[in-house]
Amino acid sequence: MNNTIVKLMRILQEVSLLDSAAAQIKIIVDSISAAVGSDVCSLYRADANGDMVLLASHGFSVAEKVCLPSGKGLVGLIARQKHVLNIADALNHPEFFFVADSNESRFQGFCGVPLIHNGKVIGVLVVQSEMNERFGDETEAFLVTLASQLSMILSSLPLLIDSDMAVNLHLNGVSGAAGIGIGSTRMCGSEDLGSVADALSQDPEGSIRQWKELLDLVRSEIAAEKAMLSDSLSDEITGIFDAYEMIVSDKSLSDRVEKELHAGNWLPGALRKSIFYFADLFESADDPYLSARHEDILHLGQKLYRAWQSMSNSGDRELEEIDRKVILVGKKISVSDIARVPREFLAGIVCFEGSSLAHTAVLANALGIPAVMGVDEYSGFITNEMLIVNGNDGIVIVHPGKLVAKQYSRMVRDDQSLKKSLESLKNLPAKTRDGQRIVLFANTGLQADIEPGLQAGAEGIGLYRTEIPFMIRDSFPGEEEQLAVYQKVFDAYAGKPVYMRTLDIGGDKQLPYFPIHGESNPALGWRGIRFSLDNVQLLMTQVRAMIRAAGGSESLHILLPMISCTEELNAFIVLLEDACDQLCHEGVAIVKPKLGIMVEVPAAISQLVFWKDKLDFVSVGSNDLSQYLLALDRDNGRVAKRYDHVHPAVLHEINRTVCIARQCELALGVCGEMASDPVAIVLLTGMGVKQLSMSAAKLPRAKALIRSIEYSWASKLFHEVERLDNAADIRAFVMAELQRETGWNS
Repeated sequence: MNNTIVKLMRILQEVSLLDSAAAQIKIIVDSISAAVGSDVCSLYRADANGDMVLLASHGFSVAEKVCLPSGKGLVGLIARQKHVLNIADALNHPEFFFVADSNESRFQGFCGVPLIHNGKVIGVLVVQSEMNERFGDETEAFLVTLASQLSMILSSLPLLIDSDMAVNLHLNGVSGAAGIGIGSTRMCGSEDLGSVADALSQDPEGSIRQWKELLDLVRSEIAAEKAMLSDSLSDEITGIFDAYEMIVSDKSLSDRVEKELHAGNWLPGALRKSIFYFADLFESADDPYLSARHEDILHLGQKLYRAWQSMSNSGDRELEEIDRKVILVGKKISVSDIARVPREFLAGIVCFEGSSLAHTAVLANALGIPAVMGVDEYSGFITNEMLIVNGNDGIVIVHPGKLVAKQYSRMVRDDQSLKKSLESLKNLPAKTRDGQRIVLFANTGLQADIEPGLQAGAEGIGLYRTEIPFMIRDSFPGEEEQLAVYQKVFDAYAGKPVYMRTLDIGGDKQLPYFPIHGESNPALGWRGIRFSLDNVQLLMTQVRAMIRAAGGSESLHILLPMISCTEELNAFIVLLEDACDQLCHEGVAIVKPKLGIMVEVPAAISQLVFWKDKLDFVSVGSNDLSQYLLALDRDNGRVAKRYDHVHPAVLHEINRTVCIARQCELALGVCGEMASDPVAIVLLTGMGVKQLSMSAAKLPRAKALIRSIEYSWASKLFHEVERLDNAADIRAFVMAELQRETGWNS
């Protein structure tokens, strides 16, 4: 059975490469039946009503499509109990449900296992036998083990597998950024050639020309690399380059790729299929030397793919090609992917990985672009086909039908109308009905986001993410380069406070030219102030650029990320004094900036009383603070749905921070996604928080909400919420009271 498991795991991995959902299901049921020696193998999937639809079966004959009503039959029993059922005489079981016009009466032995994805039963796998006996314990264990793998594949398959296109296929994820986006799919490449999806080519002949240019480019690269290393490496090592030159010049490879291109596949998809075809061919050879050459082919494939990415991303050619609304889709969407699409054409983002706190989601929020993260990976995405991103509910709709597309288009128009109606609030203060003033700042880090913040009525910048200019470059920017970027921010927000966070990389924010590897838990690793203090030359350069950019004004407020101990704070204070002294000696007119910390690490909360004379303010970083309090990895889609910043533990700790800051006479603000959540806004107002910072797109609604409530009511509501012990009840209670008090329903 162990050999069978290995074989089936390989089959399941190959399933995702098949173009047809029906073919995928056929391989699954046939292979499982053969592996366990059963007469029947059937795969059921739950539809939206909980009914079990028979997707495919090996050995089970039916006259028409089978759909078992929710909870009915042995399949329904397995789904209800979420447990394996292995019995000898299925026909006499009290829950047995006979399917009319079938040959089911022949089969007595029955073993079924539930297929569970994200905690929900999405289907049932059944094997049956004509023998009146239970399946063996080894078979049962195998099916249970297999079910966990199969559920991931099943979650991405459409119900209508007999159709070439699944209309209104819903894929679930988590909301990364609110809003509705409708546009054409635009796949974002991965560094791994093996994960490239097939896509329709709009210009096969142009793809062939590009393939020939790519071959010439890679031949030149191989020759240059060989010449560079030939003097310092042995003949055996430089011989690898000879192998590369031979393969890349082989007519068989070129013919195979061109055949795929003529068939309509795009170049990366054609390259993947061709490379893996030859790699498998060599690996299966009896000759050990030829068998070992499959690794050379795979390495060359990666080299060709990286060269294609580099060639495709050069210059502004891609920007010019985009003339319609697009949805970026991929395992990970980088800052560069986002930057290459003109803002007016970027309608949404879909990521197979990440959570609402991933950096991609933060960027999407900053730009007001709907995003769904941690989406169940679906192999049927095709470039240039219509897609709907529902960032409000964390849903992606593939191949929307006309009625659904019309409904969502109306929702987009309604949202635009609401934004238009809120424009009148731009110059009005965010003040509760009983006079409590709340200062609303914008979060930013992109030049494209500066003007939207001003248009939305931001009273300053509450969080400027300085790492973004670092992330979109190919090397560390120097002082003059940073100065030019920061000056634009101070010029745009002249006379207004600007809170600049020092470089915060690590975790989910990696620099392409300085990747941090070897950390089993990056969220607890070398990031934030820890990285900066270990690279003090970078920190000094950045602080000098910040102070110079402020131009002698009092606008600059420096924020330190991930502070957890006095030693870190003291080290930065020394550096800040040194930077100010250097600039003074250089004749630069400066004003010493105000200094504050991000309250992200829970350890910082109890230490505020020790730091009160060293700080001017504190800013609660709700994203990271919630992550660390709840022990939930912000990039792990498997646990992202358990995350909620109105969890009682988060609310109580933020309230404790507010109380300590008040006692220490430290100004306090809250930034992160919590600051724009209507439920959280009410509760933070009730705690006495007087400064909120959020993405520009969310400022108008936050202001409208604050102006609709009374501080006294919010304070009373928060004290009632303090008695509740779970986030779901807190949300339901606050929303019900908010609607009763103000009529707020969004």
